[in-house]
Amino acid sequence: MMRGVYSGQSTTSMNLLKALATVSSLTLLSRILAFVRDVLIARIFGAGAATDAFFVAFKLPNLLRRLFAEGAFSQAFVPIFGEYRNRKGHDETKLLVDHVTTMLALILFLVTLVGIVAAPILVYISAPGFIKDVEKFDLTVQLLRITSPYIFFISLVAVAAGILNTYNKFWVPAFAPVLLNLCFIGGALWLAPYFDPPILVLAWAVFVAGFVQLVFQIPFLKKIGMLPSIRFSLKDEGMWRVIRQMGPAVFGVSIAQISLILNTIFASFLVAGSVSWLYYADRLMEFPTGMLGVALGTILLPSLSKLHASNDMTEYSKLLDWGLRLTFLLALPAALALGMIAVPLLATFFQHGEFSSHDVLMSRNALVGYSVGLIGLILVKILAPGFYAKQDIRTPVKIGIVTLLATQAMNALFIGWIQHAGLALSIGLGACLNSAILFHFLRKRGIYRPEPGWVKFFLKVALALLALGLALWFGKGSEQHWLEAHGWARILHLSALVVGGVLVYFAVLFVLGFRLKDFAKRGAN
Repeated sequence: MMRGVYSGQSTTSMNLLKALATVSSLTLLSRILAFVRDVLIARIFGAGAATDAFFVAFKLPNLLRRLFAEGAFSQAFVPIFGEYRNRKGHDETKLLVDHVTTMLALILFLVTLVGIVAAPILVYISAPGFIKDVEKFDLTVQLLRITSPYIFFISLVAVAAGILNTYNKFWVPAFAPVLLNLCFIGGALWLAPYFDPPILVLAWAVFVAGFVQLVFQIPFLKKIGMLPSIRFSLKDEGMWRVIRQMGPAVFGVSIAQISLILNTIFASFLVAGSVSWLYYADRLMEFPTGMLGVALGTILLPSLSKLHASNDMTEYSKLLDWGLRLTFLLALPAALALGMIAVPLLATFFQHGEFSSHDVLMSRNALVGYSVGLIGLILVKILAPGFYAKQDIRTPVKIGIVTLLATQAMNALFIGWIQHAGLALSIGLGACLNSAILFHFLRKRGIYRPEPGWVKFFLKVALALLALGLALWFGKGSEQHWLEAHGWARILHLSALVVGGVLVYFAVLFVLGFRLKDFAKRGAN
């Protein structure tokens, strides 16, 4: 099907498929621990006012994590950092790192102070529906003040990640989120009884995790000679280029995340538990977006930036084509599975303790909404680097504005019809619109030219999806069965569903001629 399309470029090149496997494997480990974390939170704290308060308090600093660690900072910094590394030598590159880190640290310190001092205002803006419940509002403010320093730590973690990824040390930043989940798990399991109210332990886990993730990356930065020093200068043009790029990039890359914050505002006016139902559905949806979308975006950007710097637009287009094919190959079955076995997934992972069957069904509605737009959510992370590697900020920003307006219009349309599930659906459909417009402009400007064989590719994937759908439909049984089953019965049945579905899907692809080596792609060091 694709033999010869993605030939290697040199023996010194890095195998991007291997890098993707490494990042995805560590992301899988992180997501597994995240599920353990969320199962514990659901079991210990349930889905109510306290968890709603924590999720709102964590959503603001967590948004910064997504924007910086998985979005805007990488898109703004990595192309310029790669340009310095390739053209200006070690000393000037190190100077750029020092100036950018020092300036960013100062800005982040002020942002953190604002988060602490203005916590009541921020909660009022992000969850105005909480104001009618004074106890819930005050708890959210208290939690936000504890979690605010996470913004400082995790943004500096993003600086380290951008540097290490450019040096092809992908595994180090990919492992850092594991530490966050370990802090959550340890706090929830062993320390919750020592806090009053117990939900405070989760906020302190966020604080500690940010510090630990930053310290973890320091030895690796030192090893490659890029450990930042405190140097302040307002005359570094490279630093100002990064800062100028970051503002628009925050908006252009992270429309879905901004929409999630706006969705919290809408959800705060709905029945108690709505914020938590959206959160648990979002956690499952993040599994494929992290393993594929974030991982692919992470490894593509440095190579795309180098190809742009060397003006090799043929390979630039081929690299985008490679990313798109992998996305459709892996994201479409993930979206189908999330929609079809939403109840089995939610019941198995979360229906324990205070998390009831009603919570499962309500979270199911949100997860089905997210699954409709999963392909769009992942494609945005593949297509946006096609612009950012060329240091084109304006195009994604304009597209982002259109997407944000469309998403909020859909929110207004859907929320009265299907409540919180409508908020999830609007996020997914908005992401599909975003990715479609990004793709249109990549094609229109000649940045991306599809390689041969796309029609046959889609036909074969469609047949494999049909087989997967039939296997899941006949294998999952009734929803009532999952709501009434317990423990190992659920785990074994779900494991059989997942393993069976994977085997069916890839067996059909194999019969149709797909081979792993056809997707071997090399990117420059």
